[in-house]
Amino acid sequence: MLPVIEFCPGTPKVQQIAEAWARAIEAGELPAGSRLPPVRELTAQLGVSKFTVIEALDRLRARNLITSSQGRGHFVASRHAPRVPGGDTDWLPQDLASVLRRSLLADDNSLRPGSGHLPPDWLEPGNLRQALRAVARSTRLRIGGYGTPAGYLALRQTLQTRLLGQGIAAPLEQIVTTSNTVQALDMLLRVMLRPGDCVVLDSPCYFNFHANLALHGARIVTVQRTAEGLDLARFEQLLAQHRPRLYLTTSVLHNPTGHSFTAGQAFALLQLARQYDCHVIEDDLYADLHPQAPARLAALAGLEQVTYLSGFSKTLSANARVSYVVAAPQLAASLTHMKLMSGGITSELLEQVVDQLLTDGSYDKHRKRLQLRLQEAAGRVGQRLRALGCEPLLGYAGGLFIWVRLPPGCDAQALARAGLARDVLLGPGSLFGPEPGLLQCMRFNVACSDDPQLWSELAVLLDSFADPASAL
Repeated sequence: MLPVIEFCPGTPKVQQIAEAWARAIEAGELPAGSRLPPVRELTAQLGVSKFTVIEALDRLRARNLITSSQGRGHFVASRHAPRVPGGDTDWLPQDLASVLRRSLLADDNSLRPGSGHLPPDWLEPGNLRQALRAVARSTRLRIGGYGTPAGYLALRQTLQTRLLGQGIAAPLEQIVTTSNTVQALDMLLRVMLRPGDCVVLDSPCYFNFHANLALHGARIVTVQRTAEGLDLARFEQLLAQHRPRLYLTTSVLHNPTGHSFTAGQAFALLQLARQYDCHVIEDDLYADLHPQAPARLAALAGLEQVTYLSGFSKTLSANARVSYVVAAPQLAASLTHMKLMSGGITSELLEQVVDQLLTDGSYDKHRKRLQLRLQEAAGRVGQRLRALGCEPLLGYAGGLFIWVRLPPGCDAQALARAGLARDVLLGPGSLFGPEPGLLQCMRFNVACSDDPQLWSELAVLLDSFADPASAL
């Protein structure tokens, strides 16, 4: 019933599918009221991911060419169905960076070496389900009412003990839970920044840092971060010239490079930040994946100079996010007030589940298994990358990421665009900063890259961009 589609390179498959089906419907080849095959069948028939098929169907529904019914499927719409002007327009940004960011967060069957998360089968959902059952049976669970503005007390007590083991001494009133680390950062910026204030970022850095700061009207300056740490001379120059309000960084297992500050690097940058009255926000989302994490900046400098934020979305589940901020007393009080005034009270149910996992020992067992599994996968992935001519720029010390320089002649953006057409979602360096040198770099998630199918696809992609002069 559906037209045969022969995919052409250079155009996203979802666009080709949606256009072919739209032509068939508008030409009357698919009668009004006829039922389309199930998504699973369409996926097998076309040889594409579930996400691609669902997005194509969404585009047809937006154009009023099909309708859907829960439990029944998708149907060709009546010829008399009213069309919405401009309904075939996708209003979301269509530049490569925006498309990649959305794709990397989607849940589909694409190959995902550029992802920032662990694969679902690495997350041991049995532990989470067991904790959910335990909490559901507990008399501590309050079915009605709101949670506590600062967060579930027992969880904050558990976090206080764990933080003390990292050398961060924090009274309970200085620990505030949030739904996720992005929300935590957004709240901090709302309290600490005014439009036009300057903020220092690492280059490269997590792409949401740039996006979030732009929403707050901040001026951004960047300092290069390499295997040797920060360019401290450049850092001091920026501090003296711009007098930034904040320096936002990830001290352990930096995203995207996987770098961690040594004690000497940490002391040097903290000394400069103190000298120029620049507050540090330390995003510590990945440190639980480090086998022997170095001291955090907050432990070295204290909470008057460093605000610390972390969470469990990378180790437990992106769908059961619980994060927290550890801050100076007045800042913590401001964050608690903001949660109360803006409707940001966090889910006590999820916080009880996380507390259960932390206190019954299952979280630490899971964390250690992840560390070992990541190290084993990193060895295989690093070997494969080198065989394809990709040069890791830092030695692997743990965590999710390997940061590489691509072979000569390979442009990371062009490679990522070609990868999209083959359902391979890559993490080009241009996602992590605007500097020209990042166009030759790429981030690989070792857990998502330990897949033989990926390496055959990547070999084809890299071969199409190979520099003929490099073979001479």
